[in-house]
Amino acid sequence: MRRVVVTGLGPVSSIGIGVSAYSQALQEGVSGVSPITSFDATGFPYSIAGEVHDFDPEQLVKRIETEEWGRTSLFAASAARLAVADAGIDEDELARSRAGSCMGTTAGESQVLERMAADRLSAGYAELDPRLSRKLSAARVSQAVNRELRLTGDAVTLSTACSASNYALGYAFDLVRSGEADYMLAGGADSVCRWAHAGFYRLGALTEKACSPFDANRSGIITGEGGAALFLETLESATARGARIYAEVLGYGLNCDATHMVAPDKDSIADCIRLAHKNAGIEASSVDYICAHGTGTQSNDAVEAGAVAEVFGEQPPPMSSIKSMLGHTMGAASGHGAIASALAINESFLPPTINFSTPDPALPAIDPVPNWAKAARVDVAQVNGFAFGGNNAIVVLGSAA
Repeated sequence: MRRVVVTGLGPVSSIGIGVSAYSQALQEGVSGVSPITSFDATGFPYSIAGEVHDFDPEQLVKRIETEEWGRTSLFAASAARLAVADAGIDEDELARSRAGSCMGTTAGESQVLERMAADRLSAGYAELDPRLSRKLSAARVSQAVNRELRLTGDAVTLSTACSASNYALGYAFDLVRSGEADYMLAGGADSVCRWAHAGFYRLGALTEKACSPFDANRSGIITGEGGAALFLETLESATARGARIYAEVLGYGLNCDATHMVAPDKDSIADCIRLAHKNAGIEASSVDYICAHGTGTQSNDAVEAGAVAEVFGEQPPPMSSIKSMLGHTMGAASGHGAIASALAINESFLPPTINFSTPDPALPAIDPVPNWAKAARVDVAQVNGFAFGGNNAIVVLGSAA
């Protein structure tokens, strides 16, 4: 089995596009939340989201025609191109190699579906634009990556909701580690859309103004969007071409609660953490930082903190939630978390949980890195990703030094 490293990062987010902007925003605790513009939010009691307002795919992609693809697919292709550029690999060499992509998503091209539904209701089937139907398939999220970069390997889209990017990272890791692929792009993408915003509101999971994970007064999530891509290759390949190595992918763990559609299960999450540690060949004591799922709901934060305490004991490592800054980017969430964790390892800092004011005495004694980033050496980082349906996925990254 070959060692697998991350040599390129491609974040497209509400707090920054590209590695430099994203890293700076994480360290400054920037909020990417603003009033919704993706759809008419009139009538919604809560109308803010983590939208990527400065996203211009024409400035990011080079090969695919932007009018032929939905916003989510364009997020994925743009993130992948940024990751490849950051990795510094020759694109012709990449196109000749055994290279592919695996991208996660929750809602796919739901903006396209909502547009088609609106057109159908207003004008009937006869007036539906066939070009929209060609954009609709969620499979196009990974296909956009392969077409943009001329990749001839796997183009897999996984839809395990909010843990999908971690599933994608695990899939890509296995392909490179086993020798089935030389290079892989892995991550996820999603777009802010009306039905998801409405659905989370009806569930009582949406907050009005600010996402405050692990705070005593936390009241829910803020929907978000964007794309996240990580470029994976072998340590041998990266060393041979003199690439910068952000982190090594040490392993991952997957399991499924299969007990409740939306309620997380503490024991199952704790088991998933142990699986990830076993697969990565580490002890719990080796983990220096946890990038939490950290949605900011009462239930998730209590269960996640409880599971962490069960595995790590009375003094778990610092655990922060970047969703407090980005909003919940759904299928891209753990991809953004993995990028943040790779940066934490490479640049020696802990991303903060912003909007934090009041510790919750009901939670175990965790350190949420409140409001301000901290300088810290991070040799091993754990990226948590949990989803409706009990789909749990945890990725472990480490320093390749």
